[in-house]
Amino acid sequence: MTAVKRISVVGLGYVGLPLAIALARHFEVIGFDRDRRRVSELGDGFDRTGEADRATLGETTMEFSDDPAAMAGSDVFIIAAPTPVDGNNEPDLTALREASRSVGGQLGRGAIVVVESTVYPSVTEEICGPELEAASGLRCGEDFFLGYSPERINPGDREHTVERTTKVVAGQTPEVTEKLRAMYGAITSGNVFVARDIKTAEAAKVIENAQRDINIAFVNEVAQIFHKLGISAHDVLDAAATKWNFLDFRPGLVGGHCIGVDPFYLAHLAREVGHEPEIILAGRRTNDGMGRFVADEIARRLDAGRVLVLGVTFKENVPDLRNTKVVDVIAGLRGHGLEVDAHDPRADPAAAAELCGLRLMSSLDGAGGYDAVVCAVAHDEYRGFTTETFARLGAPGALIADVKGIWRNTELPEGMRRWEL
Repeated sequence: MTAVKRISVVGLGYVGLPLAIALARHFEVIGFDRDRRRVSELGDGFDRTGEADRATLGETTMEFSDDPAAMAGSDVFIIAAPTPVDGNNEPDLTALREASRSVGGQLGRGAIVVVESTVYPSVTEEICGPELEAASGLRCGEDFFLGYSPERINPGDREHTVERTTKVVAGQTPEVTEKLRAMYGAITSGNVFVARDIKTAEAAKVIENAQRDINIAFVNEVAQIFHKLGISAHDVLDAAATKWNFLDFRPGLVGGHCIGVDPFYLAHLAREVGHEPEIILAGRRTNDGMGRFVADEIARRLDAGRVLVLGVTFKENVPDLRNTKVVDVIAGLRGHGLEVDAHDPRADPAAAAELCGLRLMSSLDGAGGYDAVVCAVAHDEYRGFTTETFARLGAPGALIADVKGIWRNTELPEGMRRWEL
């Protein structure tokens, strides 16, 4: 096989954009997204996800396009389509199927199609392959070939970037695998792990986040137990973490596009082969119930009144609202008859209204008199709150609810109460 020269990356979200930018430093790259507004914004140097700054976008040699025809002639097509779950927590492969059809229409003989989306084992070969065949009229494994290389992007993480993270790769043939190893090795300084086959690589990805979900679920459950004992989970974890092999997970809300979703892909596969996934789904039930637990604990300490919730994104210092569990906290508080205002300096107000049904405060200037102030997301903007900040935002005797434990060492005004996980 000839060396890779031209690559098309399909889907320019949190996963596809950083990958495409990294590849464009070594190859000719077409960045395709069917969202015309997204393509226009990137061309103008603006990334709404916050993963790439204006300077980086200005320097890249990548061509942005919303026209599938721009991908024609590519040696490799990388699909980075979202793979969420539906209302029944079953895998929703709609976007992946659509991306496969878009690629299929532009496939040439000898091309390689790599899936980066999180899937359960067999999806690349048994779902994407047939979609590509139908759209292209070519035969998979003869005229074009498949590969899988799971994404490992951590939104907002400036340390574990694409270039600094081991890339797992697998190809349909040894020749394809070698070509992918060389291609991804160009952006990771050769830091590539070759999996035994495509299904193995798919399975490796889907258990990564399921493992984290289960570990966090354990900590969330013991945090609820410690509440009944009147001790702080954070204090307990600080002590336990001094042991060299203790896994230092922290309690909190578990949302987002990976940890809160991927276990359901693994559970779906388990049931397909006749195995009931008890531990996996138990972890999901615990983590999905944390929003209600937090709301109930806060409401139990209030007779009535106004509550200020700080942070609505799924994690700190990112604008990503996908599958955020803060909405469960807000719904729970309102269900107890409390009046709730929400603020988030990172989230896009229009997206919060569209995706979450939330109207965000534009600023905390002039805000005050709240019976409870809740830190739901540990944005840097909230970490610097002082005694004076709480005095301004809270009413006398207000409850300061620190879900993330970022104010544990901050002195509260006299009469104010503290609650934390």
